[in-house]
Amino acid sequence: MTAHILIAHDLRETADLALSRAAQLATQHNARLTVLHVLDPAQSKQQHEAAKRALDHSLSTLAPKTAALRILSGKPSEIVLQQINELGCDLLVLGAHHSRHDYFSGTSLDRIARRSNVPMLIVARNDFKPYKRALAAIDFSVCACCALSKAYDLLPDSAELHALHVFEPDKGNAKQNELQLQTQSALIDQLMEDEALKLPPNGPKLSHSVQQGGILRALQEQLNSRRTELMVLGSHGRSALSQALLGSLAQHFLHKAPCDIFVVR
Repeated sequence: MTAHILIAHDLRETADLALSRAAQLATQHNARLTVLHVLDPAQSKQQHEAAKRALDHSLSTLAPKTAALRILSGKPSEIVLQQINELGCDLLVLGAHHSRHDYFSGTSLDRIARRSNVPMLIVARNDFKPYKRALAAIDFSVCACCALSKAYDLLPDSAELHALHVFEPDKGNAKQNELQLQTQSALIDQLMEDEALKLPPNGPKLSHSVQQGGILRALQEQLNSRRTELMVLGSHGRSALSQALLGSLAQHFLHKAPCDIFVVR
């Protein structure tokens, strides 16, 4: 259940996109919404005042009247992580970062992704209707299953949530690869059947598939063909997919988000 949403607003254009999405989700889940901005201690008083005026404008035009504003000073990543715990938030929302930025650098984003104890939503799309189509990368790890469950709770009942398992076969002949694929498919079928039993009866339409090939290419193909609005990733685990997500794949989607990205540890 999403009860308290924290959005870290850094005054960039994508931060306003994130605020609009956070506001939509707060309304959907009847959740509290807190907007956090971290001032740079090295900036002047005039720059701080300008930042506050910009924040007031964003809140007045994009956020519900019940939204709370917190303005603190310090290192952005540390303040964000501290506020998640202090306020008891259960979802962190950030604007997508497609290039390095002095305020919220790629390093800061990676640090938050590694250390946040709540799901993180990276907003890249300029569309704030309730999500309709989500794609989850699934494997046999507990974290991937947890991400699927969290996404199921986040999405409206009218949405579709598709779980994709990408199978990279061992070196072998075509017959051996086909047998491996059949085994993987049977295991994923059973896994999804078991996970579905844990989910509430009313919720998004859940489906799944198994695809053979490279992880990154398979995910990108599915994102395009399904017109995915939200991609769901588990960030920890011990299987091949999870290890890949922890490395270059997670970094790829965090910093070059083709759609909104939902990351669960």
